[in-house]
Amino acid sequence: MAGADAAPRAARPLPPRARQFYALTKPGVVQLIVFCAFIGMVMAVPGWPTVREWLRMAIASFGIWCVAGAAAAVNCIIEQSMDARMKRTAWRPTARGELTNRQTLLFATVLGLVGCVVLQVLINALTMWLTFATFVGYAIIYTVVLKPMTPQNIVIGGASGAMPPVLGWAAMTGQVGPEAWIMCLIIFLWTPPHFWALALYRVEDYRKSGLPMLPVTHGNQFTRLHVFLYTWVLFAGCLMPFVYGMSSWIYLAAAVVLSLMFCWYGFRLWRNYSDALARKTFRFSIMHLSLLFLALLVDHYVF
Repeated sequence: MAGADAAPRAARPLPPRARQFYALTKPGVVQLIVFCAFIGMVMAVPGWPTVREWLRMAIASFGIWCVAGAAAAVNCIIEQSMDARMKRTAWRPTARGELTNRQTLLFATVLGLVGCVVLQVLINALTMWLTFATFVGYAIIYTVVLKPMTPQNIVIGGASGAMPPVLGWAAMTGQVGPEAWIMCLIIFLWTPPHFWALALYRVEDYRKSGLPMLPVTHGNQFTRLHVFLYTWVLFAGCLMPFVYGMSSWIYLAAAVVLSLMFCWYGFRLWRNYSDALARKTFRFSIMHLSLLFLALLVDHYVF
């Protein structure tokens, strides 16, 4: 009977306050970050990981999740007034005034410290410092400096968001190999078409916020062209794992199909724009990266 009671309890939602703090971590974004870091960990281990290596991956993933969640919470503090003016972000606890800046900062500090300590003590110093540098890159350099200053914010700031595979590789090897930088490059090239597709159908939100996003400063047609061009640059980047020899034909086939599909979305967006198509392009971009890295994982174990 104890087991029968356990299931309903597990299904109960988090208390309201806990849900508010959890929302600060931007769960969807952080889950993708940890997934990409995990792929970096697996790719760094030749063959099937041992039990000890699986445990190391789990600990490293937790530490990276904590620091990434802390960065997201700091971002919520900095952009509180901006978030309140945008439909996409007005629901955030900081924008709604459900959590004070002091509460949010305390939460981010504790979460970030826990993550850094876990990575420093249980993984290695290199992973901790790289993760901390990513925190600074996103929460400070991107959010405070680049985002309000230039329409190329997402291009330059994308460097910090592209780091997860590098963190994962460092966690397992204590160093950073060229394979990790290739995975980093793919995410770096993926970020602009992914984010600009979102910005196209959320342009009024960004105009109200005062942020110099590309559709606001250069217009819809200019942004659509750049999304299309970037999908082809990304296509070339996605071939790099095969060219370098870190993957085989399984990954290549997946990369070609997925990248051609992304290019097709980009072409349609450029030639026949609609908000609905921009939404589909944005959603497909998430699927593109997830399936691409999953193909890399499958290829790693098959060959």
